[in-house]
Parts: sequence; structure tokens; C-alpha cells
Amino acid sequence: MRYFELSDQVAEGIWFLGHPLDAQGQELDDPWQFRVGKLAHFKGQVRFPVDVKGEARDYSHAAFSTPVVNAKLAALFQELAPNDVELIPVEVDSHAGPYFILNAIRAIPCVDAEASSEVAYWTEEDGIPEKVGTLSFISGMRIDPSKVDDAKVFRPAEWEVSLIVSEEIKDAMERAGITGAVFEAVTGPPTFDPVRRAETKRRAELWHQARHARAAVWRGLGTLSDDFYIPPVVGGPWPGERQWWTAMRRPDGHMLIVTDGLSDPFNDILDRPTAGFGLELAIETPEPLGEVWKSWPVHLLERVAYEVAEFEKLRVTLSKGTLSMEVDGVGMPETLVTPEGRVAVLIGMETDSLPSRFTLPGGEVRLLTVKVLMPAELTWLLRQGRGAAAELIRHFKAAGEGHLSRSWRQPVVS
Repeated sequence: MRYFELSDQVAEGIWFLGHPLDAQGQELDDPWQFRVGKLAHFKGQVRFPVDVKGEARDYSHAAFSTPVVNAKLAALFQELAPNDVELIPVEVDSHAGPYFILNAIRAIPCVDAEASSEVAYWTEEDGIPEKVGTLSFISGMRIDPSKVDDAKVFRPAEWEVSLIVSEEIKDAMERAGITGAVFEAVTGPPTFDPVRRAETKRRAELWHQARHARAAVWRGLGTLSDDFYIPPVVGGPWPGERQWWTAMRRPDGHMLIVTDGLSDPFNDILDRPTAGFGLELAIETPEPLGEVWKSWPVHLLERVAYEVAEFEKLRVTLSKGTLSMEVDGVGMPETLVTPEGRVAVLIGMETDSLPSRFTLPGGEVRLLTVKVLMPAELTWLLRQGRGAAAELIRHFKAAGEGHLSRSWRQPVVS
């Protein structure tokens, strides 16, 4: 029997569904429950907003990779795999439907790590004891079909983010002309060659050296907890092509969020350790954040980090001192958003409470603070011109604000 990982088509002009909401329009507390291989515990009405307007698809992923299907595809799964799925009726804004969450209710331990192209595991040095020994990353996944039994739809217990379907399901979807579905084989001969596998192993060794050394630095700055976990992103302009963030509770109760990979070794340099861009970014706030991974400081840091990683000219400027910049303000607190829909930050403000530098096996790394600015402070900064950043920093220190970021406060200049 052949099996395939089922994912959604991502392309310009296709809709994207947002965070699942309850009947009162509140975000569900546990949006991950629809992708862990168990019956969902939430039984109320679920609604999905359309975050990105575009052409609807028979199969698509909403936020948190939640599979959403239309009635045509739901009927197909109900016919071919009634014991493997839970079909949860949902509403989709501005679309008549009906639509359903496709919840695979079986989790089967079946990943063949040796046959997969690349795997990585959580270790004690990562500072999250409950994850030690479990998969932290996998690509080119292969499963052992002998362990699957009669399941036609399931999630690998070791890597529940993946949704696996049998060849029978795949063929039926293709015959029905289902739109939005992408299939990738997870059975059959491994697709990697020995040379590339050796390179991948060496790359993982260098990456783990850097990550473990950084973890020691983070543990010295605060308390790490699985409650603060921020999902990583594979790909993008970071040196190791993995975007990671780490959050920790400071001794004074503040929350500190840092990038955890801008100093990863470059993927294409395998003969020695490197420190990537030689920097990491940090944002600290005294405000309570609730669920850290969906808080505004995390989203702000993600946007700032992307710009810094993407554009060398920004990194060159930062090597010479502070830098002010603007990023997209969508989803940010209204108090921080300019009339143009942007949010401004000041990067590189020094503070005595955080180390300005630390050392990795690949070299020295600068830890640069990210401080969010009030719109009035950005206006003042642009009006003053050269040397204004240093003056603004003096105002922050005089006001006792320092490098901390808040969603609202009185501007220190006018």
C-alpha cells in the first residue's frame, strides 16, 4: 500500500482561512485540537473568517494547518474512511457552504527516521524537558506502511502536523477533480543520495552546536516553559532556512522574546561553524501576554526579523549603530499603528539588563533589542533627522522606559 502526505495548494489568488472562532466570535483556546489525531473536544459552532480573499478550494488549510473541506469532499471521506475521520460542520464567512473541518482521529507511530531525508530531535539543551527525544524537524518523510494496519487517513504519532492518506483516497480525490490538494509520497524508496545525506548530517551537527550554545544563554536570562512555545517556520531568508523564536519569563516578571536562528550556521558552509548573520533580536515587555505565541510582540518580532534577514543593507546599518524601521501594522494594537498602517521600531538600543554580545562556536553574536515606538515618536524622529535616534534614546532613559516595549504609553517626545 502506498501513502501520501496531503497538504493544501498555496498560490496567489487562493483564499486563506483564519483562526477558528466560536459562536461568540472569540478565538478558540485550543486550535491545535483538530490536528493531533484524536476526536475534537470542542463541540460548539465553529466559524472561520477569510483572512485572504480569493478563489475557494475543495480542500484547504485554515490557520494552524486545520484542514477544511467542502460538502463534495466531505462525502468522499465519509464513504471511503468513515472510521478514520471526524467531520465537524463549520461556517465560512461570506460562503454558503456547507464546509467541514476534516479531523483525522487516528495517530499511528509509523515514521521511518532512517529512510527520511532529514530529521532532528529535541534535546535536553533545548530547555523543554517534555519534548526531549521527540522530533523537532523532518523533511523527505518516509513511513513504514507495515505499521499502518487498515487506516486510510491518519497522522503520524511522531509528527502530527502531517496528514497522511492512502493511495485509494488520493486516486478518488483526483478522479473527482478535487481542487486545492497537493500529494507527496511518504512510501517507496528514499529520495536522498548518500552524499547529500552526509551533508545533511554535518549541517545538523553545526546547527545543533549553535542552538545548544544559544539555549545556555537564554536559560541565563529567564525561565523557559512549554507554555511559551512559539511554532517554528521552515524556510525563509534566515541563515539555516529555519525560523525559530524563544520566549522566557524574566526574574522581574517581564516576558522576553528572542529570535533563535539568525546566528545559525549558513546552510551552504559545511567545513566550519559560522554564526550566520552574527546577531539575534530581542523584544521585552512588562505587559501580560496571555498565549505568547499569538501575542503582538511575537508578531512584531517576526516581521522585523524577516526584514533584517532579507535585506543586507539593514544589517550593515545595524553593524554601525541603531536603526529605526517600519513594518506592516496589520493585527497590531491600534495605539501603535500610524495613519499609514505601519508600526515603527528602534533596533539596537543598549541596556544593562541584557548582554549586548555572546559567543557561539561559530563566532561572536550581538543581541539587539527591538523597541516599539509610538506613532508620535516616529513623527518626531523623521522630523529631526540625523542624530535623532541617540536623542530619542536619551529621552527613553530619562523617562525610565529603557528598551521595554508596551502597547500603549505616553510618548517621550512631541
